[in-house]
Amino acid sequence: MSEIKVNPPQNRLVGDMPKIGIRPTIDGRQRGVRESLEDQTMSMAKNVAAFLSENLRHSNGLPVECVIADSTIGGVAEAAQCAEKFARAGVGVSLTVTPCWCYGSETMDMDPLIPKAVWGFNGTERPGAVYLAAVLAGYSQKGLPAFGIYGRDVQDSDDTTIPADVQEKLLRFARAGLAVATMQGKSCVSMGGVSMGIAGSIVNHDFFESYLGMRVEAIDMSEFIRRMQEEIYDPVEFEMALDWVKANCKEGEDVNPPEQQRSREQKDEDWAVSIKMALIARDLMVGSPRLAELGFGEEAHGRNGIVAGFQGQRQWTDFMPNGDFMEAILNSSFDWNGIRQPYIVATENDALNGVCMLFGHLLTGSAQIFSDVRTYWSADAIERVTGYRPTGLAENGVLHLINSGPSALDGTGEQQIDGSPVMKSWWDVTPEEASKCLEATEWRASVTEYFRGGGWSSDFLTRGGMPVTMSRINLVQGLGPVLQIAEGYTVDLPAEVHDILDARTNSTWPSTWFVPRTTGSGVFSDPYSVMNAWGANHGAFGYGHIGADLITLASMLRIPVYMHNVPEKDVFRPGAWNAFGTADLEGADFRACANFGALYR
Repeated sequence: MSEIKVNPPQNRLVGDMPKIGIRPTIDGRQRGVRESLEDQTMSMAKNVAAFLSENLRHSNGLPVECVIADSTIGGVAEAAQCAEKFARAGVGVSLTVTPCWCYGSETMDMDPLIPKAVWGFNGTERPGAVYLAAVLAGYSQKGLPAFGIYGRDVQDSDDTTIPADVQEKLLRFARAGLAVATMQGKSCVSMGGVSMGIAGSIVNHDFFESYLGMRVEAIDMSEFIRRMQEEIYDPVEFEMALDWVKANCKEGEDVNPPEQQRSREQKDEDWAVSIKMALIARDLMVGSPRLAELGFGEEAHGRNGIVAGFQGQRQWTDFMPNGDFMEAILNSSFDWNGIRQPYIVATENDALNGVCMLFGHLLTGSAQIFSDVRTYWSADAIERVTGYRPTGLAENGVLHLINSGPSALDGTGEQQIDGSPVMKSWWDVTPEEASKCLEATEWRASVTEYFRGGGWSSDFLTRGGMPVTMSRINLVQGLGPVLQIAEGYTVDLPAEVHDILDARTNSTWPSTWFVPRTTGSGVFSDPYSVMNAWGANHGAFGYGHIGADLITLASMLRIPVYMHNVPEKDVFRPGAWNAFGTADLEGADFRACANFGALYR
C-alpha cells in the first residue's frame, strides 16, 4: 500500500457556502421595556451562533459560519436592515431567537426561499414562547412555513444554557436548512440517458428545478470518447493514478469461463480506460484548472455538478469498459490524491437515487452507498438453501443490498469508532482506515455476460453492526416526488452462508446484508413488508440513523414522506403541518406539501 495523504477541506463548487443568519427579535417598546431586554436578547443570539458553529460542518468539511443581525429587531425597519445584511453575507438559513414578546408580523423573516425557524425562550418572566406561537401563526397565515422550537422545561431569565431538546432541534433544522441552501443553484450532471428502461434515469428537469432549485446538465456519453481520444485530461495525474491503482487495487478471481475471459493486455487497457473515465467524470462535474493550463479552457470550467449519474448500460458497456471503477472511486472518500470529499455519482444514471445519496452526504459529510434492493431472504429460505437458520437481528430475514458493479469503498465498514464499524464523515477518515477499505476490496473482472466491454467491479462485503438509513425518492404521476425511509442495521452472516447466497446473484459485486428496524405494524411489521413496499429497484444508504433529518429536509422541500420507521418524537416539521391534522401525521404531511407546493415553483 502506498501512503495516503489527507487533503484539507475546500469548496470545489461555484458559489460561497451558505451561512446561518441569526435574528434576535425584541419587544420594540422603548423607555424601559426594550432597554431591559437588549443584553439578554443579543446574548441569546450569540450563544446560539457559537453552539451551531462549534457543532456543524458543511459536507465539504469547511466550518459553518453564523451571521448575527447588527442590532436586535424590534420592528419592520430593523427587519429590513437584517434582510439586507443577510443578502450581502450569503445567508441561506434563517433562525429567529427571542426571550420575550415581539411584534410578530413586523419582525418576521419574509424571504420565501430561505428555510426558517424560531426559538422562543420558555421562561415566565417574559413571554418568548408567546411570541413563538404568535409568529408561527403569522407564518402559516402568510404561507411561509417555519419551524417552531419550544423547550420542554421552563428556564429562569438569566439561564444562558441551551437545553438538550432545544439543541437537538436547532441542529436538525440547521443541518437540513444548510442542505437546502447548498443545493440551490448547483447542477445534476446527467452523463448519458436512460439505462435499460429504468424510470429513475429518466432525469426529470422539473423536479430538480422546482423542488431542489437545481439545474440538469445533460452530457452524451460520447463526450467520454472525445476526451479520451483528444487527451482532454491531466496526463500527469493519469500516470500517478495508474501507479496508485497498481499498488493499491488488488485484483480478485476472474469468474468468467476461460473462453470469455479478457486477455492480460485487454485487462490492463480496461484499467487505463477506467481511470481516464474517473478523471473525465470528475472534470465534467467540477472542472479543473489543470485543463486550462493544457489549453482546454472551456472544459476547465466543469458543470458545477454537486451530483451526477452515468448511464453506462447498455450502449456504453456493450463495447467499452463499464463505469464501475469510476463510480466506486469517485463515491469513496479517498483516491490517488488522498482523503477528500466524495463525489456523488449514481449508477445507471438513476438520478432519483442520486438525490437520496446527495441528501445523505449533505447531512453527514460521509460517503453514500448506491444499491439494488435485490432480494428478501426469509429465515426459512436461508435455511433451505444453506442449512443455516439466522438468529439475532437476522432472525426474521434479511435484505440483500447489492450494486451491479460499484459501491463506495467506505461501505466495507473498515473505518472504526471504539472498535465498531462505521462510515465516517470524510474529514475524520484516517489514512490507515482508507488503506483497510482498499485491502477489504477486490477488483473483479466484470462478468462479460453483463458487460461485454469489460471493466472492473468493486467487490466487498459490508461489515455487520452498523446503524444505517436507506432512502429512496420516487416520482408518481399526479402526485410528484415522495420519499421513503428505512432505518436499520447491517448484519453479518457466516462466511459460507454469504458465499452461497451471494453466488446466486453475482459474486463479483459489493454486498450488504441489511435488516430494517421493524415496529410490528404496517409496512414495518417485518423485513419482508419493507421489501414488498419499496418503491423502486434501487435504494441509497448511509451511516447512522438519520431518518429524522431526512424528514425535516423533505418538509423544507415540500416532499412528503410515505414510509418511515422514525420514532414520532423525533419527527420535526414546520409548525403549519399541525393544521393539516395531528392524529394522522403521514396524511398531514401529504396535505401540507400539496398545499404549499414545491419550494421553488
